[in-house]
Amino acid sequence: MSRLQQLQAFLAQDPNDSFTRYAIGLEYAKAQDYTAAIRTLEELRTIDADYVPTYLMLGGYYREVNDTANAEAIYKEGLLRARKSSDLHAASELQAALDELDDQ
Repeated sequence: MSRLQQLQAFLAQDPNDSFTRYAIGLEYAKAQDYTAAIRTLEELRTIDADYVPTYLMLGGYYREVNDTANAEAIYKEGLLRARKSSDLHAASELQAALDELDDQ
């Protein structure tokens, strides 16, 4: 059983587990299936909008498919949520990603 299959089995047992859904998105991206990665992290964003790690990765995956408009919107939303939850490290990473996007 692959890591992705294991994670999917875990998610089937607990569909509300944000970390597992996030990890599935990362596995798809690892396989360069950015469409599936984006779909998975968008689902996570709908289910648990306050799961801050989602935003940096999701924005990056939008960049991988050359969708800079969505990447920018995701980074900005993540920045707001990170600040709201006082996650200064995530806010810093999201701001850096946004700045890098603006420099392109």
